[in-house]
Amino acid sequence: GCILDGKLYPFGEIARTENCFRCSCSQDAMRCCSLFHTPVGYDKEGCKVVFNKKTCDYDVVQKSDPSKECVVYSRV
Repeated sequence: GCILDGKLYPFGEIARTENCFRCSCSQDAMRCCSLFHTPVGYDKEGCKVVFNKKTCDYDVVQKSDPSKECVVYSRV
């Protein structure tokens, strides 16, 4: 298998790792891509970015009230 972040994964396709990546594990390499997109267009003064491991995505919330979401204009 392959080791990623100290955890052993079997050969083949891994749909979702603990850290929200989709990977392919073979004898010669492990290739991964993220399941999330990083927010870049949002109110950086009044909002902050928080990673949500449950949904494998970033939440953008108000700094003054983290229970309220901010509008995100673009992600990469």
